[in-house]
Amino acid sequence: MSDHYEAIVVGAGPAGNAAALTLAQAGRCVLQLERAEYPGAKNPHGAILFAPAMEELVADFRSKAPLERHIVEHRIWTLDKDGHSAALARRVGDDYAAGAAGAAGRIDADRYTVLRSTFDAWFAGVIKEAGVRVLYGTSVADLVRETDGRAVGVRTEAGDEFFADVVVLGDGIEAMIARRSGLRESLEPSDVALTVKEKRSMPAEMLDERFGIGRNEGVVVEAAGWFSATISGSGFIYTNRDSLSVGVSCLVGEIVESDITPSELLAAFKQHPSIRSLLQGSEVVEFAAQLMPEGGYRVRPRLYGDGWLTCGDATQLSDASYRHGSSLALTSGRLAGETIAELTRHHRPMNARHLSLYRDKLERSPVLKELRRINSLGATHPGIADYVPADPHALAQAARSFGRSASADARDRQRETLRQFTHKSQLKLVRGTV
Repeated sequence: MSDHYEAIVVGAGPAGNAAALTLAQAGRCVLQLERAEYPGAKNPHGAILFAPAMEELVADFRSKAPLERHIVEHRIWTLDKDGHSAALARRVGDDYAAGAAGAAGRIDADRYTVLRSTFDAWFAGVIKEAGVRVLYGTSVADLVRETDGRAVGVRTEAGDEFFADVVVLGDGIEAMIARRSGLRESLEPSDVALTVKEKRSMPAEMLDERFGIGRNEGVVVEAAGWFSATISGSGFIYTNRDSLSVGVSCLVGEIVESDITPSELLAAFKQHPSIRSLLQGSEVVEFAAQLMPEGGYRVRPRLYGDGWLTCGDATQLSDASYRHGSSLALTSGRLAGETIAELTRHHRPMNARHLSLYRDKLERSPVLKELRRINSLGATHPGIADYVPADPHALAQAARSFGRSASADARDRQRETLRQFTHKSQLKLVRGTV
């Protein structure tokens, strides 16, 4: 199979979707390839959606997208063994909706909780209506490159080849395609966090009463401190329409070095007295695990080259401690699409010199400004130790393994997965902050 497009987008997460939609809206001929069998298949869990970033793509998304709750309250807890101390930020009514424009440039003023499985399916429909050709169940193996190194298309695992003027790589934190093609360095383990989370059903009326909120209003609880005797980390709770997203994050090395599995760490968080009282009456319906960028602004791999550029988690610019992932993904994907559309409009070749415009657009965006601000404060992941593994790609496989089952009989399999990962990773000690 051999087809030619103006742009090929690899990945149908928020970044890839944003890039594909932006290009289609600009009248470009776009092919999007996604290895999952259907939209949202890899992301059944809950997430936070930053409204300003989404509004740049779909102006009326609030009336069309399957949103769960509008976040009106952000609780920040520091846990000790028996309780917690708290800080609270709350906006009410129209003042909250106006916060995005009046929050001194901050990108976290207007947020919603979403369930990725339903939100991604809706987003996929918007993209198809815009004219993007989307192929699901299609794994990209490598870039097709000319003898001078310029990317001119992609080759799938099935051996099919598709050609384009430029390739947008939105293939996630592992950035496997760029790495296989020798276009970027190996993933640094000190810049990766593991997040494990559950979706827990809870009747809407109970949820409203428990969290002291009105219908369609949402709360985010961020917690750091003591919830395990052997490992530190940060935890969170998001309120959905009739469910809760509950999870913990920590650096991968702490999990590997410890005797506790990720699901056990999550269980320890849920058993903390302050957390347990919020979860009473809820039931687990889904379990997932994923790797998240943790490096922040200081980690900047190559963003572009001759015939290609990256967006989303593949840029490694996010910071899991501050959960701005969706904003960066949507913004970077949109700016990637805008860059290509602008160069095409002016008949510029898609070489590294001209694609450097993408870097300039990112540097001027509110997302990068916020990440620079965070890094200037010396922010670090709360309570994380210095041990990190040498092979986070192996942990990605472990994360997928953890996500397959939340049942009790999965415990031995999880321990064996971690044991094998520890053996293969050859732990090394990395000093410094993250």
